[in-house]
Amino acid sequence: MSKDILSLISSKMNTFSKGQKLIANYILSSYDKAAFMTASKLGKTVHVSESTVVRFASELKYDGYPAMQKALQEMIRNKLTSIQRIEVTNDIIGNQDVVSTVMQSDMEKIRLTMEEIDRDSFQAAVDAIVNAKKIYILGTRSSGSLAGFMSFYFGLMFDNVVHVGESANQEIFDQIVQVGHGDVTIGLSFPRYSRRTVRAINFAHERGSKVIAITDSASNSMAKAADYVLLAKSDMASFVDSLVAPLSLINSLLVAIARSKSDVVDHFERLEHIWEEYGVFVSMEEENQ
Repeated sequence: MSKDILSLISSKMNTFSKGQKLIANYILSSYDKAAFMTASKLGKTVHVSESTVVRFASELKYDGYPAMQKALQEMIRNKLTSIQRIEVTNDIIGNQDVVSTVMQSDMEKIRLTMEEIDRDSFQAAVDAIVNAKKIYILGTRSSGSLAGFMSFYFGLMFDNVVHVGESANQEIFDQIVQVGHGDVTIGLSFPRYSRRTVRAINFAHERGSKVIAITDSASNSMAKAADYVLLAKSDMASFVDSLVAPLSLINSLLVAIARSKSDVVDHFERLEHIWEEYGVFVSMEEENQ
């Protein structure tokens, strides 16, 4: 459905029944909360039956209430302020156990990511990375932690990795100015999407680099510039971004790449000798002292 759901509701307001108008007005005024309510809770909030809420979704030509709810969530995820996110999460959790609620949600995000990931795109991304002339890994704000994790392990397997990070001394474009044909640029961004990441990914694309987008939606600006899109479910836990599923996807990429590189075992054997020689890790003897 191409039309913005709020605009759609506004345009059909005169056709709604009295109960449907109550639902419509609540969504228009409190869409940040309505998007995360069940049909039953939304009905109770505006004092109509659950069946009226379901019929309202059908009136908007959605295939059931979950489809309408998904449309609302996708519309607002990049618009909610930190304060709104805190308020919405408090409403969702209510009096439930916080640990169980958040961890169950994270588990569900991993399950959905596993079921929906495009295996062909995943393998194509692995092949592109293994054969790249240079690998740029780019993520800012909360996605910067994912980029740093990815860059650390890529650095153990490749000698051509550039971790493009936020720096007070260096602009992002300064770090990717040499990107071009034969290179692979991996962009990581989740709501609220970073403008700097999107612009940098578009720059890499225009310069001829292959682009891999690790994100939550194939329709966002970064994904549209990508050759390969790897989708991972993300959600908000209060003002905190839930990045468990993206991290699990990155772990899968690392394992697949290691299996595809013929020299990875020899490379790690050399590293182990160096780590032992220079005492990088605490030894078992030291642990037992």
